[in-house]
This record gives sequence, C-alpha cells and structure tokens, in this order.
Amino acid sequence: MDGDVLEDMISHENGALRERVADLEKKVAEQNDDIVCLRSALADIVRRMNAVEANKGASSSSHGSSTPRRTGDHMRSPAGGTNNRYGARDAHSSSNSYQGYRPSPRQPAAKPAAKSTPASMKKWSSSHEMNPPSGTLTPSRGAASPLRQFSSPVKGPAREPVFHADDGYLRMYLRGRALNMYAPSDLAEYDSSKALAPPAAKLKLEWVYGYRGRDCRSNLFLLPTGEMVFFVAAVVVLYNVDEQIQRHYLGHTDDVKCITLHPNKLLIATGQVAGIDRREKKMFNFDDDEQSVFLPHVRIWDSVSLHTLHVIGLGDFDRAVCCLSFSKADGGQYLCAVDEANEHVLTVWDWHKTDKGHKVAESKSSGDAVLGVEFHPVEKNSIITCGKGHINFWSIEGGNTLVKKMGVFDKQVERPKYVLCIAFDDRGNCLSGDSNGNIIVWAQGAQKIAKVVSGAHDGGIFSLCISNDGNLISGGGKDRTLVIWETEYFNKISSQEISENFGPIRTIALGKGNMILVGTTRNNIIQGTIDLKFSAIVQGHVDELWGLAVHPNHHQFLTCGYDKQIFLWDTLTHSTIWKKEIQDGAHTGCFHPNGNIVAIATLSARWMVIDMMTRETVAVHSDGNESLSCIVYSPDGRFIAIGSRDNCVYVYQVSDDGTKYNRIGRCTGHSSFVLHMDWSVDSQFLVTNSGDYEILFWSPAICRQVTQASAMRDVEWASQNCTLGFNVCGIWPEGSDGTDVNSCCRSHSGQLAATADDYGKVKLFTYPCNRPKSGFHVYGGHSSHVTNVQFLYNDMRLISTGGKDMSVMQWQVV
Repeated sequence: MDGDVLEDMISHENGALRERVADLEKKVAEQNDDIVCLRSALADIVRRMNAVEANKGASSSSHGSSTPRRTGDHMRSPAGGTNNRYGARDAHSSSNSYQGYRPSPRQPAAKPAAKSTPASMKKWSSSHEMNPPSGTLTPSRGAASPLRQFSSPVKGPAREPVFHADDGYLRMYLRGRALNMYAPSDLAEYDSSKALAPPAAKLKLEWVYGYRGRDCRSNLFLLPTGEMVFFVAAVVVLYNVDEQIQRHYLGHTDDVKCITLHPNKLLIATGQVAGIDRREKKMFNFDDDEQSVFLPHVRIWDSVSLHTLHVIGLGDFDRAVCCLSFSKADGGQYLCAVDEANEHVLTVWDWHKTDKGHKVAESKSSGDAVLGVEFHPVEKNSIITCGKGHINFWSIEGGNTLVKKMGVFDKQVERPKYVLCIAFDDRGNCLSGDSNGNIIVWAQGAQKIAKVVSGAHDGGIFSLCISNDGNLISGGGKDRTLVIWETEYFNKISSQEISENFGPIRTIALGKGNMILVGTTRNNIIQGTIDLKFSAIVQGHVDELWGLAVHPNHHQFLTCGYDKQIFLWDTLTHSTIWKKEIQDGAHTGCFHPNGNIVAIATLSARWMVIDMMTRETVAVHSDGNESLSCIVYSPDGRFIAIGSRDNCVYVYQVSDDGTKYNRIGRCTGHSSFVLHMDWSVDSQFLVTNSGDYEILFWSPAICRQVTQASAMRDVEWASQNCTLGFNVCGIWPEGSDGTDVNSCCRSHSGQLAATADDYGKVKLFTYPCNRPKSGFHVYGGHSSHVTNVQFLYNDMRLISTGGKDMSVMQWQVV
C-alpha cells in the first residue's frame, strides 16, 4: 500500500515538473521570438538606408549606369539558416463546407496565356527604370509558419485595407504591417469595402491517399460490405479494394486517434484529439457550442449511411481519446475509452442513453502510457488494458465502480517494458504480446500467467489476431514477421517475413476469405496470405509532406517529403505509378513543360532532375548552403528558378529538353528566405515573396531586380503561387499575421483560386480574389497545416497535401 502511495506521489511530482519545464520552454521561445523581431527590424532599417543611398548614387550617375541592388548577399535573414518553415503546428479540419468572408493559402501554376509586358520593361539600358520599390511588407508575428519567426506583436485594432485610386494600389495590413499591391491599369470601379461573392464551383472529396500506422494501433478492420476501414488525418476511410471505391466519414474536426467496431459490424466508434487554440477561436469567432466540437470526443456513426448517431465525452477528455472498445458479452451496450492525459483515465459509457451518452464509471488507469483496451468477449463487465510495464484487469462493480487488479509477472517471465497488444482465444483466455517478443496466456478469470511462449518474435510483438479457424496470428515489429500459431500448445504452423520496403508490422486484421490485412509503421496497408506474396493496397508518406507538382498534360501528380520518398500518383486509378527514394528529404518539385522531366528541391541545398520514364537522375546541382524552398520552370521551358532559404534566387538556362542546365546567376535582394515564385507568361520576369513579406520583381535573364513595382502592374503571370499580390489580397483572413496561408494556386481557366492554410483547411475562392472581404467555400479533412494545393491540368480536380498528417487528398471540382 505504501508503495502505491509513493508511486502516486512520484507520478504527481513528475507531472508537475513536466508542466514547469514546459512553461519555462514557452517563455524561452517567446524571448527568442522577440530577439528575432528586433533583428528583423534592424535588418529592415539597414536595407532601407542602403536603398536610399543607392537612389542618391543612381540619380547622380550617368544615364547608362546601373543602380545598385537594394540589398547584397550580406543582407540575409535575421535568423540565418535556422529559420524553419517546416515546424508549423498542427491545426484543425472541418467536416463541412461553408461560405464566409475570410480568406486562405497559396496557388498553383496556370497555363501560359497571351504575352503582356510593359514596353518600358523590355529594355534594360537605363538606371532610371529601376527605382526603389514602394510595395514592401515588413515582418509580423505568429507561431506556425516560417514567417512567424520574423514577427513582432502589434497592439491595437487591425487596420482596414485602403485603395489609393490616384496611384492605383491597395495598401493592406498584416498585423499592422503595410504592404502596397499595385492593381492592373485597366481596373475599373474598384471598391475594396465591397464583398466578393464565393464561386459557384465547389469541391467534393474524391480520394484520400495515406494511412496512419506510424503511431496508431488496432486501426484496421474489414466490414461486412467488403470495405476495409481505417483513418488518416481527420478522415475515416471506407475503401472497397475490389471495386476501387472510397467513402469518407468527415465528422471529426482534428486527428482521429483510435477506432473500434461494434459487435454488429455496422456501427463504428472513433476518437479524436483536442483541436483548437485561443488564436483560432478569435479568428473564426466560434461560439461556445462550436468550440466544443474541437474538444477531444468520441463519435459513434453508421458505416452504411455515414450518419453520426452519438457524440460522447465533450468536455470529459483532456488531450485525446487514445483507445476504444465496445463490450462484447452483452452485444455492445457499453463503450470504454482511455484518455491520453497524464493519468490516462478509463471511462465506461452507456452510449445508447441520449445523444451524448451516459458515463457509467471512470477511474485513473495509470501514469504510464496505455496502448490498448478491450472488453472481455465472455465475461460481462470485464475490461483489460495494457501499456508501459503493465497489464490491468478491470471489473465494473456495483454498476458504477471500476476495480483494478494488476497482472502479476512471476518468475516465469521478466516484466516487459511494454505490453503492446492483447487478444482473446476461443476459450476466453487473454493473450498478450510484449516488447520482449513473448506471447503470454493469462488464464480466464485470473490475473496470473498460465503459459509463456518465450522468444516468439525477435523484438516487440505489435499485433495479435485470432483467425477464423481459431489460430493465432502474431506480427513482429523488428523482425517484420507474420507467424501463425495453434493456440493449445502454441506450435508454429507457418510464417512469412514482410518486405523491408513495407516496414514493421503495426496491426493485423482479417480480410476476405483467407486474406490477411496488415498495417505497417511506414504507413502502408498490405494484403496477402502466409503462403502468397503480400502487395501494397494503400501507400503513403512517413514524414512531413510539402512537395506537390501536377503533370502539365496527364492525370498525374507527384509528391515528395521529408521521408526522402518521391511518389508519382495516377488520379484516375488512384494508385502509385512509381516511387523513388533519394538521399535527402525533399521540400518541393515541379514538372518541365514537356512533362518528361521533373525537378526536385531538397533540404540540403541540392536539387536534382529526374527522367519520368526511366526514373534516372539526369542532373544534380547544389546552390547555397541552406535548404531550398521553391523551384519553378519558366513557361517556355528555357529557364528554371530556385528559391533558397539563404535569401537568394538561383537561375539556370535549360536546354536539350530539360536535361542540361547552365547557371546564369543569382538574384540577391531579399532580406529573408524566398517562399514563392511566379513567372510571367513570356518568361521575361519573375515575382517572388519572402519570409518577411517582401514582393520583389526580377529580370531573371540578367539576374537583376526590377525596383519599380508600379511598372509591373500589367505583367501577366503564368501562375499564382505567390500568396502576396493584388489578385490574391482577399485570401488573407481578417486580423491575419501573414503566416496563416501556406500555399495558393490559380486554376488554368483563371476563374478559381484555392488556398492551403495553417488550420487544416482548403478554401476555394473566385479569381481574381482582389477584395479584402472575399467569400469562399472551406473544406476540412486535413488535421495538420495544409502545405500545398494544386489544380490538375484540366481543372477538374484539386490536390492538397497535409504537413504533419502526411496525407494527400484529391478533390473533385463540381
């Protein structure tokens, strides 16, 4: 008894210590933000002083002399190479679309249109053509995107955008910072206060690529309909492999963390994490009822109609619902759930009572991680939980009290560090698999070990499953081996090692007939039998995902991520055409206009060119010493521009159908890392956005900055990747700090714009979206920051990528 008290005291002290450490870390991070802001402000002052001096020198020099650039190589990002765009926080996803007057992220490339270039910009013979730009934006503050590292708090109410009709530019403010955006000279009857209606077109989720197997367990089931059910991001996917049809349950507002199947095989319960912070409450103006759906909770829904039947536990869970199980012996009357808080509270619900269910009992489970929970299939009111260093046997006594009895590890076996999974044989015995590779049989009605199968696997056993003929199937993590055992004497019947390409086994489920479904820690779902080869039916990335490129004339797109994997996907067959592993994590990519070549920019300052047919690398180049953030071919295919986190844009000449590259030079002038780029339709000009909200224009053929921003107002751009510009000023939410929108794109027809934001939302706007109050449709599904969006070549579909959720979603434009 004294030992339990001491353990509780130690656990309490550990929790308090963790909270204090987290608070200190938060304060240090805030101080770091302030230092970065000061550095950014100082860099901005120096840059402006240099620009003023440069102007004075230019006005007194000869007509044919060149004006110095605004900044030199030494004017780098205040944080240097440590600025990290890739640590954006997770955000929320919504299940429904709605119309509103708030904006969102960046836009993909559009097809080249007719040339439209100001005559004054066709020659570069006079320094008078290059005056200091008047449309620059200084840093702002935030916490999710790279831009937030250059931000500083701005007090007072947000300032409304103002259109200056005499000079033809819109001055908008991001967190109090002014940015001038020049309107086309033929713009008529512009009223910045007038709202722009949302587009007539809408999006419909068609397909989800990916699976969450890396850090979730027991999340794969086969339904009587022939569909297998699993989840990724905030979407629960019901996938019929034979018919190649997906359906999607979109009721959750953030990461789905666990799933369980009712004994009737038709009802499904899924639990999610907490998903809202104070910043989003303010931005979206949620009322109390709307805010509640972002709390951790459980949803019980019908797998046939996809209708939500009950929402349980709003306000009862702390961080996330990590484990779920329906009762079996009574036909599924009760549902038990484990909270992922420090004390891992176990709750039991009579979910039939009212829409919100009725909590029957609750108890603190363990200060250590709980990895699984199951109702006993034979004994009523009996629950088993397992996790770090424990397996506990619970009983519901008196109708509302949970009583815990700990499983006893005697001299037969060493106490494992983790009990990873549990299952039940036909006789009602509980079977557990642990991190030592042992299978342990716990006698029914007791908490003692009846039998030990030592060394069943080399390393941890991540999943146990009873087959239709009563045999036990075990799945090893380290050894990646499936083993079938008979359950009386535990003799091994057969085994098969899973290919290393698929990764360690995470969960096992029974498929059709004698087929076995296996979810792996590399986010794959594979199918096969012990006697036949396993093949992948679902594939996905296993690390943060940013890179997205659409094929210029096929129904294909390419993704690349920090997992060093490149996937080429087909949107019609919803399958992987090929995948390739490279040496470095990748951040972005783009197709050559001929569609036969793709360029990939990595996190190590290298970029490579890959032949689409042979998958061979045909060219490798390295620029600077920091990661690359954007890469774009010119519309005529004669140039490629690479934006780097060293604040420079590198320009290459392209020849031999995209197989040969000669460096032209480097464009210097930004004082922060380059985020987005667009080419003009005639391939003569380049516009870039940076981490401190600058909009700069360039003549890439000579790597010189065009400093007269107003002279570029009538240039027609081939794409709309830049999130800052007059035609996309309406994508920014009111009160935005300039970091909320990660990506934007324009449809090839020029009628729609789509954005990806930090809150897990994909938004659809009318293009041009040139009014600050622009209507839009918003769509959820991603649970992390959405990192990229791109329309396919025919504008019939839109592709979006999630950062931390590593998912790819394919939307139909309807």
